[in-house]
Amino acid sequence: MAVIGTDEIAIDNPGQYDWPALVGDLNRLLRLKTTPIGMKMFATKAEMEAIPRIRRPKDIHTTDQIVAQAARLGWTVGITAEDLVGAQCSAVIGLSPRDDRWLSGKNMAGVWFETIEDSAAHQAAMDTVPFGQYEAMAVSPLTSGRLDPPDICLVYATPGQMIILINGLQWSGYRKFEWSVVGESACADSWGRALKTGEPSLAIPCFAERRYGGVLDDELLMALPPKYIPRAIAGMERLAGNGLRYPIPQYGIQTDARAGLAVSYGG
Repeated sequence: MAVIGTDEIAIDNPGQYDWPALVGDLNRLLRLKTTPIGMKMFATKAEMEAIPRIRRPKDIHTTDQIVAQAARLGWTVGITAEDLVGAQCSAVIGLSPRDDRWLSGKNMAGVWFETIEDSAAHQAAMDTVPFGQYEAMAVSPLTSGRLDPPDICLVYATPGQMIILINGLQWSGYRKFEWSVVGESACADSWGRALKTGEPSLAIPCFAERRYGGVLDDELLMALPPKYIPRAIAGMERLAGNGLRYPIPQYGIQTDARAGLAVSYGG
């Protein structure tokens, strides 16, 4: 079977994605500073541990830290619920249940939210993977090919880079994207939502992701299934051919805009 490039969208079968080429295209078109990675859920711990050269944590971490070890250090890392600091992390990826204690949000009342009712409303609003399907999760740079294919891809980018990525996704088969913000625990807006729905999911990384996961001040996070990567690249290539590319050149805040608009919008 042919290896997928940027010209077609294929089902998620191993061997169909040329990850070095696709990531090379993302870096060329967006000049990313952070390594694009994949995340994959596993029904059993043994399946996860069979991934070549996988690392297992020696300490207790947040999921943000595990994701960062792939995105910032280039590691392939696998975890179970026992490796995570608590259910707030593990429930998002379906490794622990949304039980009454979790749904109460008790630990967040008076810290992140004024009342226990506010905390419970926050917990109920989070998008999470259903419990009972998986025992483990792994993350790895896309170029390693070790999670081929991953369930979702994670791309960190600045707002300017991110809007070009979104424009690429919207080039063909346009759709309006609508995303939500739960605030703290924003991993539910990115990998939680993408794993649950199979849809591109944009998030403003939260306090914990920036404090523990090394996410930079100017970074947003897009989580999306692999099939959307070739589509986004193909769209960005077409936009670039029209002069709509990253970095976006400043036109000037006091210049006559008509000449520039005529080029960009055909007016």
